[in-house]
Amino acid sequence: MGTSVAATVAVAVTVVLVLAGVTYAEIRTTLIVSDTRPLILFEQFGFARGGKAALSIRRSAWRLRPGSRLTGVDPTLMGFVLISGAQFPKINNASEYAAADPGGNSGGGRFCVLTSGYAVPMIRLSDVPAGGATSILPIDDPDEYAVVFNNCQEGVEVTMDVRTEMYNVRGGVPDGRRDYLPVGLQPLPTIYTVVSAVFFALLVVWAWACLRRRATAERIHAVMGALLLFKALKMACAAEDTWYVERTGTPHGWDVAFYVFGFFKGVLLFTVIVLIGTGWSFLKPYLQEREKNVLMIVIPLQVIENLVLVVIGETGPTGRDWVVWNQLFLLVDVVCCCAVFFPIIWSIRALREASKTDGKAARNLHKLTLFKRFYVVVVGYLYFTRIIVSAFLALLSYRYQWGVNVAVEAASFAFYLFVFYNFHPVDKNPYLYVGDDEEESAGGQLEMDDRAF
Repeated sequence: MGTSVAATVAVAVTVVLVLAGVTYAEIRTTLIVSDTRPLILFEQFGFARGGKAALSIRRSAWRLRPGSRLTGVDPTLMGFVLISGAQFPKINNASEYAAADPGGNSGGGRFCVLTSGYAVPMIRLSDVPAGGATSILPIDDPDEYAVVFNNCQEGVEVTMDVRTEMYNVRGGVPDGRRDYLPVGLQPLPTIYTVVSAVFFALLVVWAWACLRRRATAERIHAVMGALLLFKALKMACAAEDTWYVERTGTPHGWDVAFYVFGFFKGVLLFTVIVLIGTGWSFLKPYLQEREKNVLMIVIPLQVIENLVLVVIGETGPTGRDWVVWNQLFLLVDVVCCCAVFFPIIWSIRALREASKTDGKAARNLHKLTLFKRFYVVVVGYLYFTRIIVSAFLALLSYRYQWGVNVAVEAASFAFYLFVFYNFHPVDKNPYLYVGDDEEESAGGQLEMDDRAF
């Protein structure tokens, strides 16, 4: 059992530091049915001094799994603990040491977090009467804490109905208003409100630009406007969601609206990237078969990705397959990110070939320059929001987790600004109308550029 516990603890540490940190803490009711896992992560929350961790067990039951080598169940070896972030490395080291040297400890290679002294006990199943029990722990040392259930007996199935409630108290006074957002996420309602207002303003400007130049507006511009609308609506719902969670511990249905608008925004974002990358409406009024195939791959993958995101957000880390769902989400996201690069590369190659045959070097040079910049910006945006941000989150203190959200939204705004500025409708598009006096110099530059890129 020592090896399995060590592996489980290592996975729990990774989940707590990287995955669970992006979800909002709130009041949760969780049903665990016939579960034999030695560790189950319930909540992660950044506490200030005076915060409280409340846990209620309404009912609990246990039994030996068929084929277990145990002769009986000891409920004193099953219970909930509160673990600070500073203690996770110590727990991991202790579990690995117990597994490597089973003869050097009294547990025979078994490591039990519940009795290790590295965690604060909340309640053991042996202390839960038939009517249920509640444990409330005040937080004296500010830190990021995790509520974990530990089953120190291999082969014992546990069934229980658990309610968790994590909150800080404004002002640190006992009768102060409860704040159900972690310390590091408390600025989120304000941040999301500002971001929503910025994108609504950008939508107004975009609509004005399209109406002003309606003669040159293309169908892609309408799709881009829809993307702005759903992005703004998603952020407005995120602001309401976090505002209600902060004050009541529940989102009051705003999470549903957030998922719906987030779904349309995600599908439209990758659709716009693919359509611009193919040159649809800008370079040609149609899509080739291979470009249609890319859309047929990206759009269903975005549907799957958003459905997986709902499962991750609603089940929480207590789900048995929660880590697997996270891995599936990352896999689908990576596939989508890779797929959108192909149309841009195809357009760049097509512009190179056209520059050699149609005698319009200057016009093709401007188009090529634009699409190369678009390619670089797309790569940078996706790389930053998928990889750099994850590394930033792992290094950031729990008090400043909101900085990750600011970085993501700032990068998103810069990306949108670049795309919408460079592909807005204009009366005389400089990428399509170029004077003949530029042809000679552009031809030479295309030859050099062809060898460099």
